Amino acid sequence: MIDSELLSILACPVCKEPVELQATPGDGVDGWLVCARCGRRYPIRDDIPIMLVEEAK
Repeated sequence: MIDSELLSILACPVCKEPVELQATPGDGVDGWLVCARCGRRYPIRDDIPIMLVEEAK
């Protein structure tokens, strides 16, 4: 799904903390990137992480 090298450089745009992959597809997404600090979840669609604050849950 997401390359481990890419995952290692991604960070939450709000609090700048690392994100973790949560591979639970559903609701039109392939999985989620979850912030370790604030808990925001960013969707992954078509293997592309959508790291926009307005798209987070």
